[in-house]
Amino acid sequence: MQQSYTSKLPDIGVNIFSTMSALAQQYKAVNLAQGFPDFAPSEELIRLVHDYMLKGFNQYAPLAGVRPLVVNLAEKTEKLYGLSYDPDTEITITCGATEACYTALTSILHEDDEVIIPEPCFDVYLPAIQLSKAKAVFVPLTLPDFSYDWELIRSKVTPRTKLIIINSPHNPTGSILTAKDVEQLQLLVEAYPGLYVLSDEVYEHIVFDGNKHISISGNPVLKERAFIIGSFGKTYHVTGWRLGFCLAPAYMMKEFKKVHQYNTFSPVAPMQFAVADFMKKTDEYESLPAFFQNKRDLFLRHIKESKFDVIPASGTYFQMLSYKNISDENDLDFAARLTREFGLASIPVSVFYNDKTDHKLLRFCIAKKEETLLKAAHILCKI
Repeated sequence: MQQSYTSKLPDIGVNIFSTMSALAQQYKAVNLAQGFPDFAPSEELIRLVHDYMLKGFNQYAPLAGVRPLVVNLAEKTEKLYGLSYDPDTEITITCGATEACYTALTSILHEDDEVIIPEPCFDVYLPAIQLSKAKAVFVPLTLPDFSYDWELIRSKVTPRTKLIIINSPHNPTGSILTAKDVEQLQLLVEAYPGLYVLSDEVYEHIVFDGNKHISISGNPVLKERAFIIGSFGKTYHVTGWRLGFCLAPAYMMKEFKKVHQYNTFSPVAPMQFAVADFMKKTDEYESLPAFFQNKRDLFLRHIKESKFDVIPASGTYFQMLSYKNISDENDLDFAARLTREFGLASIPVSVFYNDKTDHKLLRFCIAKKEETLLKAAHILCKI
């Protein structure tokens, strides 16, 4: 006999990433849909994990993360962005950036609080907001460059606004935050003492064309009101390790740790120790902009003769293409047909909008081997 069970997330189903990857597998398609590398991480990093396992570092890690990793992360952050975080009270290692976002949101939001979310946006934020019985207020980024409309954002602030979510480098668009954006965000936060920031910076090291990542952690005003979310998985090509982190002032981190403690408590210990050692090799993350820009440029060179229009990516490992010159189909149908008939999987960008706004755009992951990108480009040129 079926029991009565009321869903707390009635509108949430299987996400588009699982759907498109399953479709890619079914049709043996080149998979540029889900955002993960198809190449191996550093052999040295793998050996470090193995070494720490053999040394017996296989039990629970501390709540905030293993000491060497927390300390090294604090030092790295200060070196890159100029301001310091206390490793004892202002840093927590998490089970991926997704857990960090969930923990940050649920630690600060109360019923009927409002959260401003520029969109298109990644799909991890909304469920945590809904489970907190808070309200998401969506504000569209401005085409064609997906820039922030600060006048529009200010118009959405109410006495109930608790948080604004910033994502740079931005998934799915590849846009990046500018110094002017940070200035406008600071003015907004200064004008509303009860307003906080969640800054999703998981692609911090993947910025192109000579640009530099501008972290909210480097602004002294914003730093005192912000959760900064990062990802070791994205930086070291090990997304399956689910290793992320959160930086926040002590009074915010205190509440963050309360949720983290009863959610995951701590990520895998030997991997934390391994990353702590490996992150001392600064060239590993300093080389990432050129590494991924080469992939982006290779992909774009080989689709130059296609009918797709390029929406330039300034960062992340995603590249958006417009198919408006090819078809009037909605992007869900076009992405599915591209997978079935042509053997190439992507993500339709309408899924990143609350109201499913369709700009005839697809997102392609460029964190792939050269041969994978060339196969994808060859397919796109045939359409």
